[in-house]
Amino acid sequence: MSEAVLETKDLHKSYGKGSNRFDALKGVTLSIGRGESLAIVGKSGSGKSTLMHLLALLDRPTSGEILLNGDDAARLKGRILNTTRNHTFGFVFQQFFLVPNTSVLDNVMLPLKIAGIGSRARKIQAMEALDALDMSDKAKSNATDLSGGQKQRVVIARALVNEPSVIFADEPTGNLDSATGAVVEDILLDLKKDRGITLVLVTHDADLAARCDRSIFVKDGLILEQELSA
Repeated sequence: MSEAVLETKDLHKSYGKGSNRFDALKGVTLSIGRGESLAIVGKSGSGKSTLMHLLALLDRPTSGEILLNGDDAARLKGRILNTTRNHTFGFVFQQFFLVPNTSVLDNVMLPLKIAGIGSRARKIQAMEALDALDMSDKAKSNATDLSGGQKQRVVIARALVNEPSVIFADEPTGNLDSATGAVVEDILLDLKKDRGITLVLVTHDADLAARCDRSIFVKDGLILEQELSA
């Protein structure tokens, strides 16, 4: 495996206390190589989405370590944490999470606005990202008026606009028909191949998982097995 971009060591995550405590992760140790595509596979409630949220620094573990490029992520706090997450990661979710009643361009520019990029520069970068996804002709359209496949392309453009080193995708084809889903899969995997982006996919789709470099299978908060694709 190439140099690790993300690592976890004996990662635990619990919610609630006492009799209401739920252990979502029960000691996960994992290394994700730079430029690797990894599928995290498991049924609902297995802990796979919890693991992704911790890897993406959207939540903190109850115990254990997360290393980003070899550095302890626990040291990242406040504005530094937000800046690191905004510059390092891109996110593609099943539910799209597009800002309603705003243009496609404004949605794609949002991470750049958060990063403090000037209006002219962020428009140029956002249009380049849309062009890469063949969506530049929809820049002025209302984001919520698009088809499901078009919305997911916009979400991917937004994930790309900050030129992240890692993209997290949580059930990225879950709300799409099979044909459109296959196109979205191709786009994500081509980004990994063409740009060297590390791709972390959460999915219950065995066919999608098989297209990744490696799959890990999560059950009851533990990694049961790891599998390299042929």
